[in-house]
Amino acid sequence: MRTEHILIIRFSALGDVAMMVPVVSSFARQYPHLRITVLSRSFMRPLFENIAPNVGFMGADLNKEYHGIKGLNALYRRLVAKNFTAVADMHNVLRSNYLRMRFNADRYRVEHINKNRRGRRELTRKDGKKLVQQKSSFEKYADVLERLGYPVELKFDSLFPSGGCPMAEIESAVGNKEECRQWIGVAPFAAHAGKVYPLEKTREVIEMLLGKYPSARIFLFGGGEKEVGIMDEWAAAMPQCGVVPRLLHGFRNELILMSHLDVMLSMDSANMHLASLVATPVVSIWGATHPFAGFNGWNQPWENLIQTDLPCRPCSIFGNMPCHRGDYACLNGIAPESIVARIEDFLK
Repeated sequence: MRTEHILIIRFSALGDVAMMVPVVSSFARQYPHLRITVLSRSFMRPLFENIAPNVGFMGADLNKEYHGIKGLNALYRRLVAKNFTAVADMHNVLRSNYLRMRFNADRYRVEHINKNRRGRRELTRKDGKKLVQQKSSFEKYADVLERLGYPVELKFDSLFPSGGCPMAEIESAVGNKEECRQWIGVAPFAAHAGKVYPLEKTREVIEMLLGKYPSARIFLFGGGEKEVGIMDEWAAAMPQCGVVPRLLHGFRNELILMSHLDVMLSMDSANMHLASLVATPVVSIWGATHPFAGFNGWNQPWENLIQTDLPCRPCSIFGNMPCHRGDYACLNGIAPESIVARIEDFLK
């Protein structure tokens, strides 16, 4: 009898792919007789390569190597050679839809995610909002597997063993934690303006924390030339701050560092999800977006979410829509003191 081999497809943003980890891990451990392959962008590999013995990873670049219809056909031929028995499309966009169409035509078992776009529109419309909690992405991913015939109970603790991955791999770059009483992560950026707390206020939060905890070490997470430049300025003014892209190289090393933080301050962004995957408490800031859309971090309690109650919120699922008011009151109205107070709960 041929071993069942399940293909799970998800490209897109890092945060969306990261939210698959608890689901794939639970799935793999509850069905150890299955072979599971995750298809995503190559740099996502560290999220999946060690989560279970029966999980493999396959990288593909849809913008270069497999661009356009010709590229997707080449990718399909590569996938068919792997002898999959079922396909879970966790993305449901044009390119994954094309692959799904090819699999369907060849009579594979195929299911795809239901993004519930109607519920999202009702949640974010300007007038007559319906503030209803949508299914989380974790639940939606699990629903796809259930429709394939594999109901999954979501059980996941961390990418790393209890206590975090050993520091030996990164200690020479970030130092020994015993030398500082508190390690705090700060991820001040996000892909869209509607998610970003004003940078001058984020800096104020950092200054307040260092005033209260002068022996603390603060690690600044982010990427991109402009973002790293801003973090460099902060680190030059506040020596207790370290710019993670300057200190560490490689996605896995950043995850190791996150696993040793006492707390992470993040926007509604990928770093919120990554820290959640290594069982680090995350104080997250929500502006134009809202946790009702289903994108809260894994196992992060509601009290860790900092947000303001405004009738215009949420105005966007992804934070990419112009502010109706023009002033981003959802973000500007959050006092730095309230953020510091919540972070302190994890430092005392």
